[in-house]
Amino acid sequence: MKTAFIFFLCVFFSVVQSENQSGLSLDTKKAIQASMDKGIRFLRNSLNKDGHLGDPALTALALSAFFASPRNYGPEDGPWIRKGVEYLVQCQKSDGGIYVDQLRNYYTSVAVLALTAHPQVATQYKDVIEKAKQFLLKLQCDEEEGYTPEQDKFYGGFGYGSSERPDLSNTQYALEALKAAGLSDSDPAFQKAVVFLQRCQNRSESNDQEWAGNDGGFIYYPGSSVSEEKTAEGKTQYRSYGSMTYSGIKSYIYANLSQEDPRFKAAMKWIQQNYDLSQNPGAGQQGLYYYYHTFAKTLALMNLPYLKDDQGAEHNWREDLAQALVSKQKADGSWKNENPRWWEADPRLVTAYSILCLASCLK
Repeated sequence: MKTAFIFFLCVFFSVVQSENQSGLSLDTKKAIQASMDKGIRFLRNSLNKDGHLGDPALTALALSAFFASPRNYGPEDGPWIRKGVEYLVQCQKSDGGIYVDQLRNYYTSVAVLALTAHPQVATQYKDVIEKAKQFLLKLQCDEEEGYTPEQDKFYGGFGYGSSERPDLSNTQYALEALKAAGLSDSDPAFQKAVVFLQRCQNRSESNDQEWAGNDGGFIYYPGSSVSEEKTAEGKTQYRSYGSMTYSGIKSYIYANLSQEDPRFKAAMKWIQQNYDLSQNPGAGQQGLYYYYHTFAKTLALMNLPYLKDDQGAEHNWREDLAQALVSKQKADGSWKNENPRWWEADPRLVTAYSILCLASCLK
C-alpha cells in the first residue's frame, strides 16, 4: 500500500512538473490535441485525388502541419503523407527550386521546411534539400547581382524569387529554410541578411534610411508598411506591425544576432508594448493568422515560457494563443480569416498556420 502511494505521488508530481514546464494546463493540452486532430482531418479531406492541394506552398504547409502533430505522422501512415512529399519533389526544377512558375523563394522555402520536418523524409530526400538550399542562396540580393551594402537598401534581402524586390516576409522564410537545410551559422548569407533586416527596423541608431523611426518594430520592407503617417516636421514614417516585428526577431535569431544586441532588445521592447492576440498589432485583422504563426514560432524558438509586457505583467502566451485559436475553429475543423488579405480567405492556408501554432504551444 505504501509503495503504491509513493508511486502515485511520483506520477502526480511528474504531471505537475510537466504542466509547469510547458505553461499549459492539462485541460488546454487536451483541447489543443482535439483541435489539431480536427484541423488535420480537414486538411486531409481537402487533398485532391493525387494526394496534394494543387499548389506546392499549400501542400508543404499541410505536410508541415501533419508532421507537427503529437501523433507523429510520417510516410508510414499512408499515401496521404507520401503523395504530398512526392508532389513536392516532383516540383523541383533543374535550378534546384521547388515551385510552379512564380513565388520561387516562398514556394521553395516552405517546401524545404516541410521536407526537413520529418527525419525519415529529410534523410530520403537530402539531395533534393541540398539543391533547394543552393537555389535559395542564389536568390539573395548581394554582390553577385551587383548590390552593395552601402548603396542598396535591399542588399541582403530575399524577394519572391524573380525580379521582385526583397521583403521581410520572404527573407524570414528563406532564413528559416536555410537554417533547417543545414546551412552553417558562419555562412556569409546570414550576416548579409542582417544588413537588410536592420533597414526594415524602426531604429534610427542602426537603420541608415531617412524615414527610420525609433519604436524598435519592423515593417514589410525599407520604405513600405501597412500604413504610414507624416510627422509634424513633414517626415514620412512607416508603421511597425506585429507580424513583421516577430518575423524580424525570428530572423535575427536565425542570423545569429545576440539577444543582448541593442537591435534585438529594441524589437523585444516593441512586442512587450504590443502584446495582443485579438489582432495583428498595427494591422488589425489583416494577416491575423500569419501573425499568430510568427508569434508562436518566435517565442517557442526563444524558449520563453512567459512574455512580460511593458507594465510588468507576465503573459502565459501559450495558454493565451491556444485558447484564442481553439475558440476560432470552425465546426468542420478549419480556420479562416474574414479579412481576405494575404490569402487568408483560404481555409487550407489558415488551417495549416493554426495547426503549426498549436504545435508551437506544445513545445
